[in-house]
Amino acid sequence: MNLKEIRDNHKLVNLFCTLAEIPSPSLKEEKVSAKILEIFKENNIEAHLDSYGNVKAKVAASDPTKAPIMFSSHMDVIGDDSPINMVVNGNIIETDKKRTLGADDKAGVASAIMLAMEINADKNIKHGGIEITFTRDEEHSMTGIEHVEMDKIDSEYVLVLDADKIGQVQVSGASFTKITVNVKALIGGHSGNDIGDKKRLNAIKLLGELINDIPQGVYKKDELGVVTSINAGAIIGGGVKPALEDIKDKGQVPENFQSAILDGSATNIINTDAGIVYSVRSTDKNAELDLIAEIQTIIDNFNKKYKGLATAELIKEIHLLPFEKSDDETIPNLAKIASKKCGLPIEISSFHAGAETHIYANAKNKYGKTIKPYLLGAADVYNMHSTNEQMDWKSLLKGYEFIKALFLVFNEAQ
Repeated sequence: MNLKEIRDNHKLVNLFCTLAEIPSPSLKEEKVSAKILEIFKENNIEAHLDSYGNVKAKVAASDPTKAPIMFSSHMDVIGDDSPINMVVNGNIIETDKKRTLGADDKAGVASAIMLAMEINADKNIKHGGIEITFTRDEEHSMTGIEHVEMDKIDSEYVLVLDADKIGQVQVSGASFTKITVNVKALIGGHSGNDIGDKKRLNAIKLLGELINDIPQGVYKKDELGVVTSINAGAIIGGGVKPALEDIKDKGQVPENFQSAILDGSATNIINTDAGIVYSVRSTDKNAELDLIAEIQTIIDNFNKKYKGLATAELIKEIHLLPFEKSDDETIPNLAKIASKKCGLPIEISSFHAGAETHIYANAKNKYGKTIKPYLLGAADVYNMHSTNEQMDWKSLLKGYEFIKALFLVFNEAQ
């Protein structure tokens, strides 16, 4: 089948394509949010923009004794305002390779809209209602989710439809903390005349000693995968200023910037300053604290060893709190039931990165309950964030079948 035939035969695929055809780079989502509001209005579903431009929608409960559940996705995509020309190759929908497809996350948006339309139209289903949030700016700075008024959310459980494969039920996600370690030698000097003075220590050499002692890679893991990790990102120190000034004067960064900096740096000084930056990720707050405490002990011991000659310091910047695994097994257990109903194997796992789940997991709803989010895949999406992005349209249909089954068993269980 060609793309038109697929769209004509599958309402969900057509809905996805309708949304994907609208360019919506971060903070320029107005056209797609307007289309979403139009679709909701045509289907008699309550919807509006919040004060930040996120879409909020609600399907009223048909049985007020049951609890509602929330679905969340983001409207923005990686890319610009250029046209999106879709083509189909068997099961794969992709673009003409001139820009991204936007299945991340319009597959999730389309699936949530489809569920709302079908549940709203079927008066025989007893349910506690659906809440929907479609956010702006997830790909860039996550300002959309940060502006969601969590204390106005009725639901305790939030299904974030933003994983890249169907069958994924991700129950925790890693934090992101930036760690900087700076070393300062107190007495510098000339690399020739002063090199024999044992009090003139080189900060780069001292930093290397610390790097040797600070952990690198996986710090803790469990049955779900990596729990806590640390990764050295970049090192800088010594006489790099002349090289940086040369790059600034020329007005452009050379293609081989590393060689340019090394070739242009001064070597005739005993360096007094050096630093390294790390990323620390963890799905367990306590494990992250243990790692940082271990690094601080290493630095404290260093400062005792080189007292009067050099000092080291640790700077911690928390960029994203962890999405920790909840002790509540309601959704994972219901997901297993739903998977059997629709014949889709699921994988309950953790992911070692950040998502909007992290913001939800550290907030409370209208009733003061801690929100429990889960990251689910609405479709199989490949090569996200690139012009080679692809989506398996048949997986979108199967993923939706699972999402709807999970909604139904959630309400049947109450």
